[in-house]
Amino acid sequence: MLLTLSVLSGAVQSEALLSKEYPEAVKSVVEQRCMVCHGCYDAPCQLKMDAWMGLERGASKEKVYNGARLLPAKLTRLYEDAHSVEEWRDKGFFPVLDKSDPQQGLMYQMLNLKVEYPLPTSGTLPNTFDFNLDRDQSCPKPDEFANYREERPYQGMPYGFPGLDPDRLAVLTDWIEAGAPGKAVTPRPDAEIRAVDEWETFLNAPDKKSRLMARYIFEHLFIGDIYFEDFGTDSAWYKLVRSRTAPGQPIDLIATRRPYDDPGSEPFYYRLQIRYISRLAKRHMPYALSAKRMARWKELFLETEYEVAELPGYKGKDFANPFINFEQLPVETRYRFMLDEAHFTIMAYIKGPVCRGQVALNVIDDHFWVAFARPNAADPEQKAAFLAAEAKEMRLPQAKGSFVVTALQWRGYAKSQQRFLKAQAKAISKVVDQHSLKLDMNLIWDGGPERNDNASLTVFRHFDSATVVKGLVGQQPQTMWVIDYSLLERIHYLLVAGFDVYGAVGHQLESRLYMDFLRMEGEQAFLLFLPEDQREAVRNQWYRGAKDDVKNYIVSPKLAKFEPNSDIDFQTDDPKSELMGMFKERIPTADNARYAVTEPSLATLMDEQNEAFSYLPEVSFLRVLSPRGTAKVYSLIHNQAHSNNAQLFAEEDRRLPEEDTLTVAKGFIGSYPNMFFQITEGQLAKFTAALSSLSSSEDYTALVEQFGVRRTAPWFWKLSDEFTAEYKRSYPLEAGLFDLNRYQNR
Repeated sequence: MLLTLSVLSGAVQSEALLSKEYPEAVKSVVEQRCMVCHGCYDAPCQLKMDAWMGLERGASKEKVYNGARLLPAKLTRLYEDAHSVEEWRDKGFFPVLDKSDPQQGLMYQMLNLKVEYPLPTSGTLPNTFDFNLDRDQSCPKPDEFANYREERPYQGMPYGFPGLDPDRLAVLTDWIEAGAPGKAVTPRPDAEIRAVDEWETFLNAPDKKSRLMARYIFEHLFIGDIYFEDFGTDSAWYKLVRSRTAPGQPIDLIATRRPYDDPGSEPFYYRLQIRYISRLAKRHMPYALSAKRMARWKELFLETEYEVAELPGYKGKDFANPFINFEQLPVETRYRFMLDEAHFTIMAYIKGPVCRGQVALNVIDDHFWVAFARPNAADPEQKAAFLAAEAKEMRLPQAKGSFVVTALQWRGYAKSQQRFLKAQAKAISKVVDQHSLKLDMNLIWDGGPERNDNASLTVFRHFDSATVVKGLVGQQPQTMWVIDYSLLERIHYLLVAGFDVYGAVGHQLESRLYMDFLRMEGEQAFLLFLPEDQREAVRNQWYRGAKDDVKNYIVSPKLAKFEPNSDIDFQTDDPKSELMGMFKERIPTADNARYAVTEPSLATLMDEQNEAFSYLPEVSFLRVLSPRGTAKVYSLIHNQAHSNNAQLFAEEDRRLPEEDTLTVAKGFIGSYPNMFFQITEGQLAKFTAALSSLSSSEDYTALVEQFGVRRTAPWFWKLSDEFTAEYKRSYPLEAGLFDLNRYQNR
């Protein structure tokens, strides 16, 4: 009885902390001036200010992202790994507020330091400001602030940006002096509470089919920001969690390192936990629940004919293998579930914790298109048995503590992957013979009768971050992936469900190593649609300068002999470009008007490769002012070219700047803008001409001097606020705060 009371007490405490947020006026200031750097895992000093509890928790000298960590780090996920300020202090977090003497609190003193020592109002900041993501962070405790003030007088907050205007500063300091109290949140409407009850009842039905369904859904949606579509922008945001307590009781969170880890409690329940956290573009992944969604899931998971003889457990060597755990769940059900929201499925990999850091992302090209194999192109029941039988060849890396990732491991994965691909090719050939299928564009999912706009995607890599958008956006890229069920599932379990941002460097490097094969599998599926005699030349173009191991793998005669012939009748001497055009024709929603650029001088920037683009940062936002007082916003995305991306390190040695491209898109693409440009319509021709003729770093500096907005510009915050407001106006459910940690000092 005492144990039960203790558990429920912790649950109630956690719920109480969740039920407070910033007062509205304070929240506006904190979002626009603080959260733009202090949010998510990579918040400097782990000071996550995206929730009031994050400010109460304080800061830490330990980094979450540590490229040399030999052992896994202790988990410090806000709202998950501790549930009180006292517990966070025990984990090494120190206060940034002083309740007894508010003016002595670290946050107050950092704000005041900026008032005493403001930044210059023009030019670049001196080299004493380090804006590298892997910089040595200075995280002074309150009793260390005097030394910080003496050594870094110009590094008050906001760090490396103009200070707060007097009105905003007064709002913030008055609140801090009052004890920085949290505001009790407004109770949710009865209709929304009923919706939560309905969904929790649905996800906790006791029959075996429902329980298997719920586990599958949880392991795919645990990272999402869930909202109720029927309530639109008025809906609160929820996280799907596992709890020791049943629906109707306060949530007692089961916080495991990974979503498929043993919950250690029987029974446990799937719950929707409300989150009063500000939305950050870099991690915000909205997923809608609605009556239509529930009906769809019932159709896929519960009305489909299949039997669940025994529920999978959470122990044993195969506890993390989805092909074994969910063998009883029809493949078509699993695949259609992910395809329905394929943008979310891929976005979880792109926006999840793995997307922080160059090593994690240099496995993919800077710009590529994605399409999907049509569901049920092969016998789904045969496929389910096949995947379970071949699961050992698709084993995913598990967390390891070793730093060493060897060529022997690479070859081991290569052999396993080749065995799987051979078995897959044989199975497909058998189905082709049985069903007279042709290898043509009819095998590509076009979105179905409902014209699902998830049928095609574009991925942009921005060196150490990335973005995925719907449609085939921009100029034709060098590469394209075609993804089927097994590849999509492995991407999810490797880089979302199975990736541990707190893990040792060995785990992170091995995950990146394994992703080599998933990328090549997606690329090879695209190449299969080309004429047989054209495939090797394209492969060689993609892997120029790659090591012999890679070349022998991707052009392996043993693998090539299992590749079927394409049934497409090509009409030109450039079949790769022709094929990419066919994908656009096949998928009705491939041309996404949201990003279309109609301004000729900007559109022509996408016509060719140009070394001039190599001097640009990864992502820039451009605001074009009209004489009528209106403005248009564009994203300029620099796509860096490489001879290949099949090597772990020495990325700069593989650069081909003369093949760089620039994608121009209407609106916003990218969560981490590196530079803002603001021009008038009359300056467009001059701006684009200067941009496309850059030939040195000095030329780029001159471009910024004339058209850019530096960190020191007095109007920096005004423009930043306007970009954020425009994003929210245009896409209120999708939009989040942009992260300014990567903003240039040029």
